[in-house]
Amino acid sequence: MSAEADWVSRFADEVIAEAERRAPGKAIVCASGLSPSGPIHLGNLREVMTPHLVADEIRRRGHEAVHIISWDDYDRFRKVPAGIDSSWSEHIGKPLTSVPAPPGSEHPNWAEHFKAQMIAALAELGVEYRGISQTAQYTSGVYRDQILLAMRERARIDAILDRHRTKGKTAKAPKQQGSLDEADAAAAEAAAEGSGAASEDDGSAAGGYFPYKPYCSVCERDTTTVTAYDDATTELTYTCACGHTETVLLSEHNQGKLVWKVDWPMRWAFEGVIFEPSGVDHQSPGSSWTVGAPIVKEVFGAERPIGPMYAFVGISGMAKMSSSKGAVPTPSDALEIMEAPLLRWLYARRKPNQSFKVAFDQEIQRLYDEWDALERKIDDGTALPADVAAYTRAVGTASGALPETPRPLPYRTLASIVDITTGHDEQTLRILRDLDPGHPITSLEEARPRLDRAARWVATQVPAEQRTRVRDEPDTALLASLSERDRESLRLMLDGLAEQWSLDGLTTLVYGVPKVQAGLAPDAKPTPELKVAQREFFALLYTLLVGRDTGPRLPTLLLAVGADRVRKLLGG
Repeated sequence: MSAEADWVSRFADEVIAEAERRAPGKAIVCASGLSPSGPIHLGNLREVMTPHLVADEIRRRGHEAVHIISWDDYDRFRKVPAGIDSSWSEHIGKPLTSVPAPPGSEHPNWAEHFKAQMIAALAELGVEYRGISQTAQYTSGVYRDQILLAMRERARIDAILDRHRTKGKTAKAPKQQGSLDEADAAAAEAAAEGSGAASEDDGSAAGGYFPYKPYCSVCERDTTTVTAYDDATTELTYTCACGHTETVLLSEHNQGKLVWKVDWPMRWAFEGVIFEPSGVDHQSPGSSWTVGAPIVKEVFGAERPIGPMYAFVGISGMAKMSSSKGAVPTPSDALEIMEAPLLRWLYARRKPNQSFKVAFDQEIQRLYDEWDALERKIDDGTALPADVAAYTRAVGTASGALPETPRPLPYRTLASIVDITTGHDEQTLRILRDLDPGHPITSLEEARPRLDRAARWVATQVPAEQRTRVRDEPDTALLASLSERDRESLRLMLDGLAEQWSLDGLTTLVYGVPKVQAGLAPDAKPTPELKVAQREFFALLYTLLVGRDTGPRLPTLLLAVGADRVRKLLGG
């Protein structure tokens, strides 16, 4: 597998070499950071999948690698998301782990509620990691030495930040390519908030610079201002907007955290991170990634990780489902309608700096067609090396293969069948058996979990007006008004049903009827005139079967309707 063919291999090469230079003999640390301030969406998943794929490649090569996910659950609660009672605004400024969970949640607090869904999705995606709660780290005093060091070095940190403050005001973040639709714009806005609250203050205050921000011991909020600090005794005095004033010993105090631009480089040093990607919001001039390099080196005696800036992940469709919630789709939402290997593939096949979209609309059918075509190319040895690499990373990890559908029938076919049968198991199995009479499916389990994903897609993403409803009775008025040519086309169709009752056979039949009528062989190449005749014939069949001139692919529709009912509706 050449490095040029596969971005994951290229990064793994760099990370292994860097780890040998920095920390020979130690486990190679790749890192992600997630803020459970709300639904953790598909854009955030790139923050996880990029280091996951690299760490997994390192493990495949026999090296020890650990992927840590820092849950930034000690961040402040910044705003009440749409769909949540406005009374939650009283918790703004508290740590996410001190905010009550949304109404009806079974989880103990806000952070745990939003972490739970992501944890379940990561398990389904085969992502192995070590989760670190920043609430647990800070409140147990794990970072005490690092906090005291940062406070002693506050003048140095302030000077570093000052070099970048003016740059940050005049420079703009890198632009995403292309214009965004409404759903994508919402996702971009959510992503811009960033893990670790990239836009928060850096510790500057009128009374001097302090990189530590206490949470008030009375109101629990971070609406505090440090007014004095003594390096020798570690006495720290703060005032809070609630009116409370307090003096604590920072050598014993565990209710506060370093400001983000100091916290992140501190963790790089503390965890020995070699590889960590970051979003656009963190890599603009004056941002946390930029200022983190000199801070981690000059204050904490370590180096910034290597890692790419990752581009935006857009959404195709889903607007109907998400707008009412005021949220953007999550990995769990995607895994309801697509299998885990397909979702992994979307992140594996594109370099981190390339944007892409996750499909919730009809595009998912084309995406599955592309995936199935890739599998066929791999089976017959014609796939390109980069495509083989992305596929291999999608279907399994160093620990083993992900679950797969035993008989992966075309997604669009499964969706059409479920649409017509409204999920009726016996009818669905009957149609699946008829798809390939020579090698019939004998149980729905052979088609799962893909069948269930397609059923969920139809139920949640296909508007009611686009659902297929087969006629109960023939359209006698239309049948009586048909021309002799149309009557002949239906006779040819009905005459071939019994012999051609399979997916391939019916495909040949419906395309072949107009050819026979034109005096051509059933396997003749289509001409422009023939294509017109075929479209007209298809529209006639759709109208007689479902009452409109379009619908699911005709061979699938015919199998779903059943031979007896087809004959009845076509006037046979």
